[in-house]
Amino acid sequence: MKKLQYTFWQEDDFLLGFLNDYPDYQTQAETKQELIENLKDLLTDMESGQVPYLRKVEELLVA
Repeated sequence: MKKLQYTFWQEDDFLLGFLNDYPDYQTQAETKQELIENLKDLLTDMESGQVPYLRKVEELLVA
């Protein structure tokens, strides 16, 4: 099991959101539960290689 953070907001009648590690890839839904399911589906597509040119945000430590 993975623990991932996501960001979401209300826009008109829809909730929009993205996985914080992948902010370029958003999804939408009418309910929070539907949004969570869409985010899980999006992650599955990303991990299986179905999303081309995948961008990811990571941290760089500089001394």
